Amino acid sequence: MRRLISRFWADTRGATAIEYAMIAAGLSIVILGVVTTLGNSLAGKYTSVSDALK
Repeated sequence: MRRLISRFWADTRGATAIEYAMIAAGLSIVILGVVTTLGNSLAGKYTSVSDALK
């Protein structure tokens, strides 16, 4: 049992996949925030242009 536990703690095969998943999740959150901010900004610009053309 002790050997099994020590092998489990020494095994790092899944660590890289978890790290990549965390990086992808972080990038997704950043991209979502940027797109939301730019979307709101562009909506305001289109509204002001539309109002100016009326």
